[in-house]
Amino acid sequence: MRKQERISSVQMSMLFLIFMTGSSIVIIPAPLTGMAGNGAWISLLIAYTLGMLLMTALLYLYRQFPDKSIVEYSRITLGNGLTMIILLPFTFVMFWNVAGIVIEIGTFFKSTMLKETPTYAVSTLFFITIALSALAGIEVMARMAAVLLALMFGCIILVLALVGPLYHPEYLLPVLPDGIGPVLHAAYIAYGFPYSELVIFAVILPLIKMKDKSKVGKHMYLALIVNTLTTLASVICSIMVLGPLSGDLKYSLYQLARLIFVQEVIERIESVIGFSLIVGFYFKASLLLLILIKFLAQLLRLNSERLLVFPVAFICLMLSLTTYTNEADLEEVVNITWPLLNNIAYVFPMLLLAFVAFMRKHSKRGKS
Repeated sequence: MRKQERISSVQMSMLFLIFMTGSSIVIIPAPLTGMAGNGAWISLLIAYTLGMLLMTALLYLYRQFPDKSIVEYSRITLGNGLTMIILLPFTFVMFWNVAGIVIEIGTFFKSTMLKETPTYAVSTLFFITIALSALAGIEVMARMAAVLLALMFGCIILVLALVGPLYHPEYLLPVLPDGIGPVLHAAYIAYGFPYSELVIFAVILPLIKMKDKSKVGKHMYLALIVNTLTTLASVICSIMVLGPLSGDLKYSLYQLARLIFVQEVIERIESVIGFSLIVGFYFKASLLLLILIKFLAQLLRLNSERLLVFPVAFICLMLSLTTYTNEADLEEVVNITWPLLNNIAYVFPMLLLAFVAFMRKHSKRGKS
């Protein structure tokens, strides 16, 4: 923030991986299996395919404007007026996105480990932490990502390995008990969260070092594949252990950790696992807040981003405390409304910009 920060393409892919996996690995398996049953893994693969298409559009724009963010190349292609019109929804949804992650953190703590702790206490402490992380800048966060990624994936692998004796492969059948309809609905949910959210990386991709710009595509695609394989493993293992209950029990990975029992030596470790998984929530919220601050600074043409950190964090805190107090309402928004909002606010502007940039490029070729 004091200078133009730069990170490598590997660091950017690690930020992307923890962003995509951080909260989805805990939240996504239950609604997917609840909606699609044993066909949840098919839904995830459909959502992943759509995510790959979005990634292709994102990287196409990055190659056309390697030193520009989505705000800057939108001004080049559409002009300042249209940029403000199409990116205002982008701004509002990002505010709610940050707040929504912290709402999920509060809900997770309230229903699992800290049942007597007021939600506002958890949310306030989290926003103070993520605001300080965003204030540190993307270079510091990129260095943190390697350690936190190892911790999070280590816990995921540990849980899936230790519940091995409880696996029942027969629970995976029948694959499509209620036909293709529920599978497509579940794919819509998974596409809306987390795959459609990858669009916001258009704000920070220009921060990759010049020497690494040619490698970014390969690293980002690899990160997306690792994210999908990890979530896929979590969904399949949840079905094999919990069977028909996998769609009714929230936070499937945490529920699997509760079942771990190894010779009366390793048991009741779900709290340790739970706090390790919260690392993913924290880092995703921190990175999203940082992206939101950079986006606002570019949209408003501000010289200093640091001035925005705590005001923006405070607004998001107020949203997290007042938007949804009923867990059922939040669940309905995540499963139905959120994918639609993401398509309107995130995906549509990026696809429009990719289309305009593509047409301009080919019209110039035709004239020459």
